[in-house]
Amino acid sequence: MEQITADRLADKLDAGESFTLVDTRPEDSYEQWHIPGAENVPFGPDDDLSEEQLDRVNELVDGQSVVAICGKGLTSTPFSFELEQHGYDDVSVVKGGMEDWSKVYEVVPIETQNDDLFLAQLQRRAKGCLGYVVGSRAAESAVVVDPTRQTDQFTLVAGEAGFTIDRVLDTHVHADHISGGRTLAETLDVPYHLGEEATDRDVAYEYEPLADGETIEIGDVEIEALHTPGHTSEMMNYLVDGEALLTGDTLFVESVGRTELQFGDEDAATGAELLYESLHETILELPDDTTILPGHVSVAADGRYEVGSPGDPIAARLGDLRDDLDLLGLEKDEFVSRLTDNAPEKPPNYERVIELNTGRDDLDDPAEATELELGPNNCAA
Repeated sequence: MEQITADRLADKLDAGESFTLVDTRPEDSYEQWHIPGAENVPFGPDDDLSEEQLDRVNELVDGQSVVAICGKGLTSTPFSFELEQHGYDDVSVVKGGMEDWSKVYEVVPIETQNDDLFLAQLQRRAKGCLGYVVGSRAAESAVVVDPTRQTDQFTLVAGEAGFTIDRVLDTHVHADHISGGRTLAETLDVPYHLGEEATDRDVAYEYEPLADGETIEIGDVEIEALHTPGHTSEMMNYLVDGEALLTGDTLFVESVGRTELQFGDEDAATGAELLYESLHETILELPDDTTILPGHVSVAADGRYEVGSPGDPIAARLGDLRDDLDLLGLEKDEFVSRLTDNAPEKPPNYERVIELNTGRDDLDDPAEATELELGPNNCAA
């Protein structure tokens, strides 16, 4: 059976190639999260292709080649063998299934005013996680901000640019995915930073705290830490050379961060009030030309970005967000009501993810990380 990688599938989708993508997972798994354009034909590892399923496939395929995908390749492979036995001669299987799809990345250069400043956005396509490599070309050094647990993606970007990674920063204790920040810093033997208010989160490992207004220099590039509580109490935004703001889960290009994952449903209003103040007293005080670079982009259940497209910069001019994002124009009371009355469904397993990201427990089984992270993020309000 021919196998293709998840990266190759992404290339085929982006190129607009003509094929039929069939997802063989159970219907509920498919409905929660799937790849754009995928059609669902549930199939078990011990099933035989029924006449009804075959009719469904015949209707979907209409002469095109077939690419089959499931969770890890355990049902898509026998499904594809069944199709071959029924006369299909152009069938392939996505190696590693949705598990490998969740590890597909795009690297997107961000234009900057300072020629010495290198800034790249790493997009974890299936989850919408956005991390950054910030470097100085003259100094040949860089910091990594909000790396995911696929830390090799970040070291590769820095290495190809000729940089040595000198520091690793997280904007906050993440709730939707397992951070690679501490692991990357330990591997490279470099400092790992969180905001100094992370002491309130019962973080069990060592880190170098950053205070509001504190700066980090990389060559002639300056990164200023700005305390912006709301999504979490310790949230830091990082102002890069005065022209780009890495906002974590404070401000997205399509929404703002939710507030009840740390503060709880009962105290979500407290978080919303803090977030309002962070937005209006810190972020919106910056120049309109500041480039907003968030920590996530919302991904729909069908795998599509709510704004933008994979491989394009997920970024916005602050002045445009000020004019276009409805939430930023609300008075404080209405803002708080909007966030607390209409909170979306919480990310699955978020309490366990927080437990791991604070170091209060260790991850013994790598397979658990995969299960905890499956599906898109859900950190926007």
